Amino acid sequence: MIYQETVSIITPGRGTTDITPLLVRQLKQSGITTGICNIFIQHTSASLILCENADPAVRVDLETFMSSLVKDGDPAFRHDTEGADDMPAHIRSILTDSSLTVPVSQGRFMLGTWQGIYLYEHRHSGFNRRVLITLYGE
Repeated sequence: MIYQETVSIITPGRGTTDITPLLVRQLKQSGITTGICNIFIQHTSASLILCENADPAVRVDLETFMSSLVKDGDPAFRHDTEGADDMPAHIRSILTDSSLTVPVSQGRFMLGTWQGIYLYEHRHSGFNRRVLITLYGE
């Protein structure tokens, strides 16, 4: 069986949004109990990450690291059509993931105890992001 749905997620701006609960709802709606789930973001300035979900400081530290690694407004970047965060957002999305695959067993995502799935917005402004969820299984 294959189940596929595109969902829209409005981000508040740069940072992470926990999409695990949304994915759990989609899994239940699909009726699939054993298989795999592929999650794909249809954008080049936001990404998906599998990250610790217990301590929000982990994601704050990740943003601190990314901000020091890829600086907004860096004069080395020529692509700035949409602002100083334009090219840095593209680089950040390349350094992270545009898709994730998670196994499903007994009707649950087989995430570790402290794992969550996050949409990582790399632009300062909020956006309406499209995420394609494809579940394969039985």
